[in-house]
Amino acid sequence: MNMIESHSSSSASDKSSGEGDLSALLRRSPPSSTAAEQALLGAILTNNKAYERVSDFLEPAHFSDALNGRIYEAIARRIERGQLADPVTMRAEFEHTGILDAAGGPVYLAKLLTAMVGIVNAGDYGRVIHDAWVRRQLIDIGETVVNNAFGARPDLDGSDQIAASEEALFKLATERGQEGGFVSFTKALTDAVNVATKAYQRTGDVVGLTSGLRDFDKRTGGLHPSDLIILAGRPAMGKTALATKIAFSAARSILRDAEDSGEKPKGSVAIFSLEMSSEQLATRILSGEAEVSGEKIRRGDIGQKEFDRFVRVARELQRLPLYIDDTPAISLSAMRTRCRRLARTQGLSLVVVDYLQLMRPAIGTKPDSRVLEISMITQGLKAIAKELAVPVIALSQLSRQVESREDKRPMLSDLRESGSIEQDADAVMFVYRDEYYLQQRQPKDSAYDSNDKFQVATEEWQRKMALVHNKAELILEKQRHGPTGTIQLYFEGEYTRFGDLDIVHE
Repeated sequence: MNMIESHSSSSASDKSSGEGDLSALLRRSPPSSTAAEQALLGAILTNNKAYERVSDFLEPAHFSDALNGRIYEAIARRIERGQLADPVTMRAEFEHTGILDAAGGPVYLAKLLTAMVGIVNAGDYGRVIHDAWVRRQLIDIGETVVNNAFGARPDLDGSDQIAASEEALFKLATERGQEGGFVSFTKALTDAVNVATKAYQRTGDVVGLTSGLRDFDKRTGGLHPSDLIILAGRPAMGKTALATKIAFSAARSILRDAEDSGEKPKGSVAIFSLEMSSEQLATRILSGEAEVSGEKIRRGDIGQKEFDRFVRVARELQRLPLYIDDTPAISLSAMRTRCRRLARTQGLSLVVVDYLQLMRPAIGTKPDSRVLEISMITQGLKAIAKELAVPVIALSQLSRQVESREDKRPMLSDLRESGSIEQDADAVMFVYRDEYYLQQRQPKDSAYDSNDKFQVATEEWQRKMALVHNKAELILEKQRHGPTGTIQLYFEGEYTRFGDLDIVHE
């Protein structure tokens, strides 16, 4: 009995304590500093140069007192117009607009002047105000997270709520007004010289990360950090196969560099496969490297020697710093979070997205049109490339208007929602195989009134097929930092793989 009473007493005590903690939590006021706000406004009114110390990061919305925010906005408006903002000029404006009426009129203006400690401290006051605003935003985000978890947004499941929370935090981190600023030309020149020095010291033509394609690397210098590269093409052209080839070659290069230095790989390659499963993508890579037909692998129609080769190559490839995420319809915010996590844990050197039309924009955003949605996605991918300083290759579909032309080689206007994609990309390239279209135009006996004509047509078709057999074109239509043009590639349909095309043999 005593034990029960003791337990009940303890439970009651814990409950009382819990309620007390909750009550105390609810009574807490959001972070703010009215004194800092008044001191800053007084400093600016005393000497407008104080405004220069805070204008690059402080906004009216950052003030906890709405009246102080309106006063700051009015002062800033006059200063930005090149006019004097002192107690005399601002008093006339405040009386006209009635901003100070609720605070007691000119008396509040005098209070601001007496609150001023010195313009030297203006920057510190501004940072205190800004920091309090950041903390209030964090509290708002926390409340939203809790409310959504309790069911305020039934349309979002647990994973979507996590993504929405991460997106809100990322937005706060990137839009809080303190990033950026000028970089001295000396610093920029030093960075440029360092890049040029690394390029000079390297052998060959590759400055960035290798694509595994000799002629592409010669034309572009490899894959460069912060670049968004769009790889587009019609279905069956081999977009995924080419992107996989590039990703695999980059991962192999990272591993080789690590082995040469006797260290662990300092980077990795991330593939977001929204269309194919990770198993299908791995099978495709294995098929190409082991030279075993993917179709035979799926059917189990391979001999002992082929199977042994398949297993041996698989063991070799499992050491590659290559990671595949096959989440369907992944959101931009989830992709950004996973890239940042991989960069932090393994290092990140390249991101491949297959393909961008299957992505969703950031959780919580509702674009008015498909064009705006794609624009948000491409801008987000470019932001990931810049933030993590890695090249991002995004695959894209082409519109059907290509099929209606005699020459089916793609153009920039063929990109779906082309305006935003073309604008945000540092490079746009198309993969094209004439052999695919020529196969569909094979002469049929029924279309000719004599066997001789059919034979002539068939021979001409065979001649043309021989010219384009196992050949592909990589059309570099846009390159912000270099020349454009067409790169000839070798394509082996049986293994679905691309390689260098050797036209001249010594």
